[in-house]
Amino acid sequence: MHDMKNLNKLDVLNSSAKDGMDAFWAFDKAAFADGAIDGKTKQLLALATALTTQCAYCIELHTDAARKAGASDEELAETAVVTAAIRAGGAVTHATHMFKK
Repeated sequence: MHDMKNLNKLDVLNSSAKDGMDAFWAFDKAAFADGAIDGKTKQLLALATALTTQCAYCIELHTDAARKAGASDEELAETAVVTAAIRAGGAVTHATHMFKK
């Protein structure tokens, strides 16, 4: 199912739902613009989110964007480890719901 060529079909969305997609792309551009958080950090945040949601498209796109913004292998690896810790932490803390007295 995952094939980066599918992203070429975004043109169908862009033309078939023009107002909504124009708004989406404007929001996306604004969200990733440098601000209080620099672009590389924003890409690492996006990558962490993509790893959590397990979106193969987003993992590939934001890994590439993070690398273009200067992210090192070490930064990418630490992003993955932090993501894994948050997911594991959620399982551990939600496990407390199993113990009712």
